[in-house]
Amino acid sequence: MTLAGKRVCVTGGAGFLGSCVAERLRQRGAEVFVPRRREYDLTTPSGIDRMFRDARPEVLFHLAAVVGGIGANRENPGRFFYENAIMGIQLIEAARLANVEKTIVAGTICSYPKFAPVPFREETLWDGYPEETNAPYGIAKKALLVQCQAYRRQYGMNAIFLMPVNLYGPRDNFDLHSSHVIPALIRKCIEARQNGLTELVCWGDGSPTREFLYVEDAAEAFVLAAERYDGEEPVNIGSGEEISIRDLVQKIAHLTGFSGQIVWDTGKPNGQPRRRLDVSRAWEKFGFRAQTSLDEGLRKTIRWYCEHTGALGTLGLVTSS
Repeated sequence: MTLAGKRVCVTGGAGFLGSCVAERLRQRGAEVFVPRRREYDLTTPSGIDRMFRDARPEVLFHLAAVVGGIGANRENPGRFFYENAIMGIQLIEAARLANVEKTIVAGTICSYPKFAPVPFREETLWDGYPEETNAPYGIAKKALLVQCQAYRRQYGMNAIFLMPVNLYGPRDNFDLHSSHVIPALIRKCIEARQNGLTELVCWGDGSPTREFLYVEDAAEAFVLAAERYDGEEPVNIGSGEEISIRDLVQKIAHLTGFSGQIVWDTGKPNGQPRRRLDVSRAWEKFGFRAQTSLDEGLRKTIRWYCEHTGALGTLGLVTSS
């Protein structure tokens, strides 16, 4: 598919991943429509109908989601299940009725079984129940994969399903109540330095591993998939590299200049024991491979956060090398 000249609607297009996708689509010459939640409540049929009337999309990227870290997932299991499921189900049905040429749906690696063999391969997606703290969110998203596949088989709908790993980068959510691990750690380390603290408390015991993908790389993956991939099978989107939370904390502490003690609160959950993706399908099907190393991405993210909070000058951080 050539995106130049296409009317493309990006739900979540004002958000973290969505804003990066929207920028890349415009660079490719697409006419991009970004629905704002205050104007279009996509959990309601009326909000979705109004969006489709106003956007008249030829291509739909469904990137909007209700998301958060372990704490947010534990506090909002019902909301995370309902809003993600109802929004996606209704949007995909509306796209079918509107004869949208192609629909690209963002899933999540939270859909994988808790003890999936590492690296996670797409074929093992149904081999067990997800990790409990984020299962409602993961299952809601997995239901959309089933819908995309069912609609392709019955109606010939061109819908593809991509499963990005944990994303990070500039414009991320740094709210400690709802953020994911990297932005939370960056903010905690910066504020610890600002406040002269000598220790930093982190959840769990540091043993779990995670894989991270820089948001600009993820955006490129979604656009490449829209251009080049038309299959019904889900596709992992990641870097293929794994790091323990303990090592991640040490790395962020070093990059932010925090030299205090790391204290592990083992009364808090670890989450899934390990996460690393097999990313070979993305390369084989549409030529995507991550370009940004974790160190480079962390430096860019720390610099962005410091510039937007005024910490860069006060702390004297050097994150360019």
